[in-house]
Amino acid sequence: MDATETTRDVLFLIVLFLANVIQAITGFAGTVLAMPFSVLLLGTDAAKVVLNLTTLLACLWLGVQHRAHIRWRILGEMVALMAVGMVAGIALYAALPVAPLRRAYGLFIIVIALKNLLRPSRTDPPRWLLVVIALAAGVIHGMFISGGALLVVYATATLKDKNEFRATMACVWVALNALMAVEQATSGVMTSHTLVLSAVAIPPLIVAIVIGNRLQKRVSQRAFLTLTYILLVISGASIVL
Repeated sequence: MDATETTRDVLFLIVLFLANVIQAITGFAGTVLAMPFSVLLLGTDAAKVVLNLTTLLACLWLGVQHRAHIRWRILGEMVALMAVGMVAGIALYAALPVAPLRRAYGLFIIVIALKNLLRPSRTDPPRWLLVVIALAAGVIHGMFISGGALLVVYATATLKDKNEFRATMACVWVALNALMAVEQATSGVMTSHTLVLSAVAIPPLIVAIVIGNRLQKRVSQRAFLTLTYILLVISGASIVL
């Protein structure tokens, strides 16, 4: 490994640490925030592998630690709908020019987040629309490992408590990222370098989760929702740019 590659890996670990502090607070957004920078540093395939594995580990910890708050029925619905969408997303990633789709997705996320920040809905979206949103989130996750931004629209309508939101969302990523890891291993994009980098990332990942857990306890429900939508705006902007 040359000096340039070492520098890239160190910068990636810093990005991963900061993203997982956020992941521990909200149960989502870590991968979405880290993905644009990680692609620049590692390349798309390597970034997807390492972020998938590290997010799997982080969310497994959060899910086990906060298992009393998991809403199992809603978890099952989200995993089932997103898994169907992921199958389509993986196929589309190989068949379509993804740049225009990424930008359209990013713009959509920004519009939804700003709408909820500036003029929150008093009623939840209809059930059929929530199903479409969860399926679309699966498609995006299969393509870019960043479907969480869209799934938040579904989750905020069905999970009203911040602890239930975080624990249930974490378990969604455990299930889906485990499936994605199997696909990555069988397709050959999981290399020795990505596995070593994932292993090296574990210590900063642990520190990030500890810090995020402590910060989460200080956040009120109202502040939690505001932070969630601000992160969605940032996520959408990072995807567009």
